[in-house]
Amino acid sequence: MNIERRNKIVELINKQGSVTNAQLINEFGISIETLRRDLDFLQKRGVIDKVYGGAVKKRYLSTEPEYDSRERVNFDEKKRIAPEVNDLIDVGDSVYFDVGTTVLEVAKALDSSKNLTCFTNSLRTAIELCDKDFNVILTGGILRKGEYAVSGSISEKTLSSFNIDKAIIGAGGITEDGITDYIVSEATIRSKIIENARTVILVADNSKFGVKALCKICPLSSIDYLITDANAPKSVLKAMEQQGVKIIIVK
Repeated sequence: MNIERRNKIVELINKQGSVTNAQLINEFGISIETLRRDLDFLQKRGVIDKVYGGAVKKRYLSTEPEYDSRERVNFDEKKRIAPEVNDLIDVGDSVYFDVGTTVLEVAKALDSSKNLTCFTNSLRTAIELCDKDFNVILTGGILRKGEYAVSGSISEKTLSSFNIDKAIIGAGGITEDGITDYIVSEATIRSKIIENARTVILVADNSKFGVKALCKICPLSSIDYLITDANAPKSVLKAMEQQGVKIIIVK
């Protein structure tokens, strides 16, 4: 019985990216003591990671999941996160749009009447922004297959020529140690934008928490706003709040 239940717990965590203790207790009809033993067992075997109030999917550090698979993970959460960015963008702002599936949803949900000047290194996002009649500036650079994103010295030089009001960024991973990502060239661009933008808005669903990817991007204190869903682990959210990050949690 223990083995069957623990296998189902792993399946649920792998499917959702993260779960809360309350969710697992209700799902399997077990006590908190039994759940703690199950999660301790699974963490010791390296198949999950425990976090405050729940558990998250075990993720490797160096390899980014394929775009199509990332797009499907927590799609409903991404759709709910995206419209929240509208309230943080003012008419006439210059806005940088990062590479990523959640940032793409933000571009789709943006109010087209805001008269924005948009910068991006993502071809997918550029198309969405152009269809809204925003002024769109592509950074240029070397195109990465599959992701349809550009990066490199050309991108960096382009961005260094402009003042950016708001930067909407994604992340490969978020832990108490900071924000990380997988691709070195894209991580460099993201780091520079975070340094230069007046306001940095991080959009990320719960699957990004507890993951530490290959490249360091910035400490938590470099982020101004985080928009995420209700399943994000409270321990990391608390650490971010303590470092001055304003957190918006969508229902």
